[in-house]
Amino acid sequence: MPCYADRVHGDFQPKRSLPLTLAFAHLRHRRTQNVITVLGVAVGIMVLITALSLTNGFSRALIDATLRATPQLSLSRWTPGPRDPALEERLGSHAQVVAFAPFLADKGLLTRPASAGRSAGIDFATIFAVTPDHASVIDLRPEERQLMERLQPGEVLLGSALAQSVGAFAGDELRLLNSQQRRAALRVKGLFRTGNYLIDAGYAFVRLETLQALQESRNIAGYQLKLRDPDRAPEVGLQLSAGIEYSAVPWQDFNRTLIDQLALQKRVIGIVVFLIVLVAAFGIANVLTLTVFEKTPEIAILRAVGARRSDILRTFVLEGALLGAAGLLLGNALGILLSLYFQWQPFELPGDLYFISALPVELRPADFVWVNLVGLSITLLAALLPARRAAGIEPARIIR
Repeated sequence: MPCYADRVHGDFQPKRSLPLTLAFAHLRHRRTQNVITVLGVAVGIMVLITALSLTNGFSRALIDATLRATPQLSLSRWTPGPRDPALEERLGSHAQVVAFAPFLADKGLLTRPASAGRSAGIDFATIFAVTPDHASVIDLRPEERQLMERLQPGEVLLGSALAQSVGAFAGDELRLLNSQQRRAALRVKGLFRTGNYLIDAGYAFVRLETLQALQESRNIAGYQLKLRDPDRAPEVGLQLSAGIEYSAVPWQDFNRTLIDQLALQKRVIGIVVFLIVLVAAFGIANVLTLTVFEKTPEIAILRAVGARRSDILRTFVLEGALLGAAGLLLGNALGILLSLYFQWQPFELPGDLYFISALPVELRPADFVWVNLVGLSITLLAALLPARRAAGIEPARIIR
């Protein structure tokens, strides 16, 4: 057995840190097993980081698609009324407001009459009345923004999935029956596509004057806003709605169900993949348990010549920490490389099933922090049980 210590004046004095010396000696003894254990932790961390990055990218893409056709903040009146010049001046001077426009909304039934070779089409839709200013509030594609700016009274801009359901193309004539049982004829100006199926299948835009004429009123429902920082929508909404008869609806509240579903999806994926790391941690516990079993006589002799229980405990905890740290570092590197690969070569998705054709990637520092903290904590806990067993060895019983 190698000499780990000398006696000096009858006391046990290590040449250097005994736990560190023993830990490196044990790790060199089981190189193949240690490499396999480190790879197990690394693969778990790599998969977890990559899965979270892909989930982040998917969530961000879906939220961006949703915000293309919905405002970041809406100020709605308790009851429809005329335009409010004082509020409009306040909105125009607010530092966070990039653009705003009045709006009006209604539910309606869109129908396309049958024609030669084409059967009739019908579907329900949410009708949003907009003005040319809405092109600056809603983040549509450039060609779709131009269609909205040039939208005339009596024309309608349909979501792509809604147009497919109704069977309508640009130039077709549609009939609208609104919630007040009033009818209007509309000509399809064009289509828009946000990428969010619920919006593309349920929204249609008309000019404000069209819906006002249909409702026989000059009132508006409120204002829709675009902000410099969309994440501050709840805070800005409280500021703007204070003391006036308007309720603020930030995009986070309007899409609360979607946001909660995305958060739940991320948690579920994190838990499932996290189990891989847990299994890898058991590999560390297994390696250390075998080491304790093999090194029991050696540990007994060290204890007999004066090594403390704490030295033995720190030795095996240090081994687990070194194995875990190596796995974490390798896993982080592999996770970043794999995420960058998917960013450079995106994972293709079938366009007929998903609103995006490729899976985007978004690396977040916060994910790395909690993944590494949790991973290191698990590996330390996995090392603690065999470490306590080693520290509890009684030298007199073993030497006998």
